[in-house]
Amino acid sequence: MSSRGLLNEFSEILPALARVLDVFCILVSGILAFMWKFGGLGFPPHYQVALLIGFFLTVLLFNLSGMYRSWRGQNWWCQARVVTFAWISVVVILVIIAFMTKSGALFSRQWMGVWAVLGWGLLLTSRLSLGYFLKLMRAGGYNHKRIVIIGAGDLGQRVARNISDSSWAGLDVVGFFDDQASLHGKYLGGVKVRGSVRKLSCMVRRGHIDEVWLALPLQAEQRIKEILHELRHCTATVRYVPDIFGLQLLNHSMTEIAGLPLLNLSESPMHGLNRLVKFLEDKIIAGTILLLISPLMLFLALGVKCSSKGPVFYRQERVSWNGKSFMMLKFRSMPVSCEAGSGAVWAKKGECRATKFGAFLRKTSLDELPQFIDVLKGNMSIVGPRPERPVFVDKFKDEIPDYMKKHMVKAGITGWAQVNGWRGDTDLNKRIEYDLYYIENWSLLFDIKIIIRTVFTGFIHKNAY
Repeated sequence: MSSRGLLNEFSEILPALARVLDVFCILVSGILAFMWKFGGLGFPPHYQVALLIGFFLTVLLFNLSGMYRSWRGQNWWCQARVVTFAWISVVVILVIIAFMTKSGALFSRQWMGVWAVLGWGLLLTSRLSLGYFLKLMRAGGYNHKRIVIIGAGDLGQRVARNISDSSWAGLDVVGFFDDQASLHGKYLGGVKVRGSVRKLSCMVRRGHIDEVWLALPLQAEQRIKEILHELRHCTATVRYVPDIFGLQLLNHSMTEIAGLPLLNLSESPMHGLNRLVKFLEDKIIAGTILLLISPLMLFLALGVKCSSKGPVFYRQERVSWNGKSFMMLKFRSMPVSCEAGSGAVWAKKGECRATKFGAFLRKTSLDELPQFIDVLKGNMSIVGPRPERPVFVDKFKDEIPDYMKKHMVKAGITGWAQVNGWRGDTDLNKRIEYDLYYIENWSLLFDIKIIIRTVFTGFIHKNAY
């Protein structure tokens, strides 16, 4: 077996090995923390249960975050970031479980803290060590895949540049093949155009190529069929890189329906297991927060009632998932008849419509707290694009490109745009850009990151008014 393919078979068992290492790290860190705190190994049953739940949550959340899927598609910083947020998620969920089951008093807080820190350190060390081992093997010429690209146009050159910039992935572009004779023998971005596809067939049959990537425009359907026919006897992996970089895509992926292969160009991430995870996240966090802030909400309700006449809550029609309307709850911050004559008005800096207490609520974003009730009712999520009033949705959908795509997930109390400062009377194009980035990159870890940033930076902001 050649050195370049020595570890190709090994790469298939890497996800299983990673799972074993992760569970081992959780076990070792839990034992070391227990020995540090209690000086022995006499684990009580409830500590054993906590470790078992930790095992399950770690494998589940790490799997959901994609950490066991691709070993050629992630650099070190990306892996470290995902490990960190995944482990923080595990610890947060364990704390929530302890709070909800009233079992927190059974555990030592020092043990929990040391376990959390040691677990993170060992998980990170094992993951980076495994990645470093693979990098050393690739640096020595092992576990590399030799790739040729059919199509030396803009798309093919872009693919080659991306591969070149990702040297840690262990992929080597050894040549272009193109039907345009004037390109033969030339170097494009340091990669030689070796000839036509017929010449490639001979090269593949000699076993010098691991993968063939087709980088041809979508309209070249007939030529793609001809190339696949010419490569019908080759045993190399053949992949197609669709020319979709110029399209506005959202959560694109491949799927199969009724036996037909389909390329999803725009799809909500909230389906299947993702939808269940989002549902549990919303219900658990919203329920817990409402229990914790109920005294504060009572105080704010009294403040609203004493500051002006009218109801405590203000119900306003907003648009959420799939463009459906719902009545969103807020603490009332303006007089009851404020919009009687003007109708819906876009909130702007310096306006004086709010009461004195209402201005305080808006500035601190405390008027948004009743929306946790909307989350429990299923109208909203904790994290998502902010919902807008129907009159403004009708206005913006024709003015802002891809505005309606923000409704492919439930509206949220906080969101990626909000924690980055795009709230209030700010650039709507930029806000939609951040909302679509959130939908494209949604994960449980991403939600937790946004929630943490909201706690520290998201309540009081210069654009909150």
